[in-house]
Amino acid sequence: MKTNSRLRRLTALTLVGCLGLSQLGWTQEAIDESPSAGEMVGDLLIARPLGLVMTVGGTAAWIVSLPFTLMAGHAGEAAETLMVGPAETTFLRCLGCREPGYTNKDIERHRERKEGM
Repeated sequence: MKTNSRLRRLTALTLVGCLGLSQLGWTQEAIDESPSAGEMVGDLLIARPLGLVMTVGGTAAWIVSLPFTLMAGHAGEAAETLMVGPAETTFLRCLGCREPGYTNKDIERHRERKEGM
């Protein structure tokens, strides 16, 4: 009886530890903003077309749900979730990057171009 209880506790602690370790590894990868060539190709051929499909599908879903979200007063929140989020992920991300938005490298290049003109 004691062995069975200890084994269960050990198994539970191991599972919790494994879940925590996988989260730490995942967050370290998400910070990386220097994608490899393979990540860029995968993004170009798989993620961007899927993002475009999600943006178009989200727009259609938003239009269909618009009467209901207007009555509830959440049309802006629905638009943010269904249209703007997928559009940002598809179009405002460097090729191969995981986070939408401009990186510091993009901002610096823009300033250099502006100063050069």
